[in-house]
Amino acid sequence: MDVLRVFNNNLVLARDDRGAEVILTGRGLGFQAKPGDRVAEDRVVRVFRPDDGRDPDHLAGLLAGIPPEHVQLVGEALAEVGLDRLAAKPALVVAMADHIGFALRRAEQGQAVEYPLLAEVTNLYAEEHEQATALLAAVNARVATPLPPTEAVGLALHLVNAGFATGDLSYSYTMTGLIQQFLDVVAGAYGVDLVPGSVSVGRFVTHLRYLFVRIHQRRQLDDRRHSEVGDAIRRTYPEASETADRLARLVELRLQAGLTEDEVSYLALHVARIAQDSRTQDDARPDDAHGATAGGPGEAVVGA
Repeated sequence: MDVLRVFNNNLVLARDDRGAEVILTGRGLGFQAKPGDRVAEDRVVRVFRPDDGRDPDHLAGLLAGIPPEHVQLVGEALAEVGLDRLAAKPALVVAMADHIGFALRRAEQGQAVEYPLLAEVTNLYAEEHEQATALLAAVNARVATPLPPTEAVGLALHLVNAGFATGDLSYSYTMTGLIQQFLDVVAGAYGVDLVPGSVSVGRFVTHLRYLFVRIHQRRQLDDRRHSEVGDAIRRTYPEASETADRLARLVELRLQAGLTEDEVSYLALHVARIAQDSRTQDDARPDDAHGATAGGPGEAVVGA
């Protein structure tokens, strides 16, 4: 590997043998090194490979501004809880190390932060919250002043945010509020109770998260081959389609992004499915019996 830029004695930007730009850290790695020199690979401790399209030079600069002990703390904690793959993402490590640094300072000063999204995060992102709780325990095992349990919410949002490559939590905060608003709209439209943590709610939230990823990456579904399926969904589930149109308007208002017809159609399919799954057992049994012949949401229509 060849050195491209030296940021400090412990961090350099380099080009690996495959031609990709990587960020390398290690004690004394950048000492007296110059662009064009071969990297002292025996000194390399961590390799960060930007894979989200962001500028490696900019990310290296951000990483160089984080205390190395905080970067090491995040890396070790992520590895301990089985999230090694995330430890190689510089944007996540920068954001999480910066977050933990401020949290440690608050803890040392006896200050606490109340996260307004506590209920939403624990309900909507149960997996990330569980991982964040384990991550917090791993961090606390390595610091003199333990962080409070509420910091698991902030760490969970960073894990959620890792799928967006935004560099901060603003998009994840907006997405979290919007998902909760979606659930409220569907519950009101159908007069059902959506149980947090249920399979149907979890499946709906997963669809929404991937939808928001596509919106953020400007890769919405918009294939003409799906138009017949979309029309079939709208004919079969007119009520769900009307609700999906309302949700699409919310997306436009909150994210300043219009949904394609294909996205609205598939959103309607998921709305129909969560509404059906969430009806009371007495009401759902006849629907299921009928669905055994006509086909339930997400099966007969898509296969048509």
